[in-house]
Amino acid sequence: MTNLDGMVRALRPVLLCLAVAVPAVALRVTGVHPAAPLAIMVFGLGVVAASFVLAWAAEAAELDISGGLAIALLAVIAVLPEYAVDLYFAHTAGSQPEYVQYAAANMTGSNRLLLGLGWSSVVLVSLYVASRRSGRSVRSLVLDSGYRRELGFLSIAGVVAFVIPLTGQIHLVLGIALLAFFAYYLWRAAASEHGDEPELIGPAARIGALPKVQRRLTVVAMFALAAGVILAAAEPFADSLVEGGHALGIDQFLLVQWLAPLASEAPEFIIALLFAWRGKGAAALGLLISAKVNQWTLLIGSLPIAYGIGGGPAALQLDGRQVEEFLLTATQTLLGIAILLTLRFPRWAAWTLLGLFAVQFAVPGQTGRYVLCGVYAALALATFVHHRREILPTLAEPFRRTKQAEQRSDELIGV
Repeated sequence: MTNLDGMVRALRPVLLCLAVAVPAVALRVTGVHPAAPLAIMVFGLGVVAASFVLAWAAEAAELDISGGLAIALLAVIAVLPEYAVDLYFAHTAGSQPEYVQYAAANMTGSNRLLLGLGWSSVVLVSLYVASRRSGRSVRSLVLDSGYRRELGFLSIAGVVAFVIPLTGQIHLVLGIALLAFFAYYLWRAAASEHGDEPELIGPAARIGALPKVQRRLTVVAMFALAAGVILAAAEPFADSLVEGGHALGIDQFLLVQWLAPLASEAPEFIIALLFAWRGKGAAALGLLISAKVNQWTLLIGSLPIAYGIGGGPAALQLDGRQVEEFLLTATQTLLGIAILLTLRFPRWAAWTLLGLFAVQFAVPGQTGRYVLCGVYAALALATFVHHRREILPTLAEPFRRTKQAEQRSDELIGV
């Protein structure tokens, strides 16, 4: 009876989230199509609720997945809801070309949200907590050397990303190359050393405290239920955003660009902020860096494939507005990489990224966006010059042999 009570307490938040998601599933199963504003709310809540369940399951699964692979997989799983929405847009664009803009909008919005709001917020919260605990002003969040590998992967993917605005398309060949690079990233993550026991918080901690068999069965069930809800809600949620733009008199591009990512990435942000509040700022930022790698490799690489499966040609062709959005996203990423080259994230840099993220809403026109791209690029170039000694080691880090590989090689030589 005690074990049952403990399991009920552990699953209470999960059951609450699933209850919130029930209306979305019911509407999808029955085929009922409510008015667009109501549909946005119902299906959006379904996506958010399922995202929390997915995030808690991914955290608890860290207890049964060893090594750096756990961190990479957690970052992948945390952004799956966003991928479901974006891949639906890309797939639909294969037969309805006007949907290409929505695939671009969702991708660029979530990407800029993750860095401009996510990275900066985590750093500012971490520095506030560290300053309060130490009784002195802490000006920088410092990452350990193990995070240079993730930064190296992001640097390479971030530079390759400029191919998209320069060519005005996302070609299938580029997509396949990015997916291969992501597979290599996972392989390197699996071979890395991360000996620390994962520190779980909130519902994930209570699920992690369950006996091993119960925990594993619970995690698998949570994954399955959350994935089912997301698959059921993603398509009508995406369609309702487009329809809602017409009904509410709002630019559909902007609605898709910001509302969908806010819904799908809310759990990831909250988990990262909770880690930062607990004094685990490096781990929180590391999670968001991994998510950024996933976006520039797995997500973008999947778009032309989904587009082709939907009936489109070998490349998603972007118009002027979409090229502008990709360029702005790429230059923002470039500045984030430049700041982190020394594995130190200063407070001024966090405020700069947050301020520039906010400024983009005040300069919606094309000229203003290109000026903002120039600001990002100029700041990134100046920071790269200042940190120039760290550029080559960072780019080389993804291809360096791990300590485990070196030890195995030494053992073989010894034999």
